[in-house]
This record gives sequence, C-alpha cells and structure tokens, in this order.
Amino acid sequence: MSDLNASFEAAVKNSTSISERPDNATLLKLYALYKQATEGDNEGKKPSFTDMVGRAKWDAWEKLKGSTQDEAKQLYVDLIGSLL
Repeated sequence: MSDLNASFEAAVKNSTSISERPDNATLLKLYALYKQATEGDNEGKKPSFTDMVGRAKWDAWEKLKGSTQDEAKQLYVDLIGSLL
C-alpha cells in the first residue's frame, strides 16, 4: 500500500501544476476525494443553506461516504493524472 500512498502524495503535489483550471464540478470532486482519502467519512455538521460553498463541499464529500480511504486515494490519483 505504500505505493498508493506515494502516488497519492505525488498527485497532491502535482495538483498545483494543472495548466488549466478545472470546472467547479471537478474541483468539488477533487476536494471530496482528498477529504475522503485523508480523513475518511464526513462526520461534520451540514452547513446552513446560506453557506452555499460550504454546503456544496459537504454534499460532495458526503456522496463518498462508505468509500475506503484507499479507494479515494486511487480515484484522486487517476483524476489528477487525467487533468495533467
């Protein structure tokens, strides 16, 4: 599993090298995959409806509930790879 961790860390570093800014849906997916990979299932309280950005991030992360951290890491690596 250390290969996956190394690939994930490299993908996190490479995320700053993406030449073109991804669309908002892709950014939310990256955020959610990163959070799932590093923290596991979302345990936080759902933000209020007035916090639209916070709520969108919370919802994106919540959709990954039940995914393992390794699955999220691999999906994150694959997505970053497709954006470079």
